[in-house]
Amino acid sequence: MLGTRTGATRCPCRSDRSRRGAGLALARESSGPSALDQLGKLFGRFQHSAWHLGTRGCCASDELTDTYAHFVRGETPTWDLDPPGSHTIRAKTDDGAYVGRVRIVDSPPTTGQLYLLAHGDKNAALGEDVRSMWREDARWANLPDEDFWIFDSHLVAILVFDDDDNLTGAEFVTEPAAVNQCNRLRDVAQHYAVPYKQFAAEMAAKEA
Repeated sequence: MLGTRTGATRCPCRSDRSRRGAGLALARESSGPSALDQLGKLFGRFQHSAWHLGTRGCCASDELTDTYAHFVRGETPTWDLDPPGSHTIRAKTDDGAYVGRVRIVDSPPTTGQLYLLAHGDKNAALGEDVRSMWREDARWANLPDEDFWIFDSHLVAILVFDDDDNLTGAEFVTEPAAVNQCNRLRDVAQHYAVPYKQFAAEMAAKEA
């Protein structure tokens, strides 16, 4: 469930705009709360594939969850696979649809990024293909610093966040040339990213 985080300690990455680089220079069709409703419906309507590029250092909605609280206390979260959204994804992957994501990680990683690395276990349990890559490598590969989803390779939803990392809207791209640009970015990200468990193991070995 989406929430707006207020009155809480700011994640350090919120004041570090150097983490945020180039965006996508595309014509966009809509934004705002109603667009979030449209975005939510797309997860039940896509037929073949849904893919996400996750680029942020923090996400306020994650910080509202019990699993995040457990994680920052050093506990292993227990992932709930029963919410409606999880059932929707599981039904899609069970039916042969592809759901994948590449998450960009800073060096050193933010707490939010480490949480999402652990959250990969839940995504994988739902049948998703979850990969990670370092931000330095993402910039070398000319990947943007905006989060977006691609549905069935013909509709792009660019996620809109405020300065406190609350998800506030989505902007949709349907123009074929622009969508193809995002499809190419997806292919690049998939090529250079590695499975999240491999990434976590390599990161742990590097820190040892």
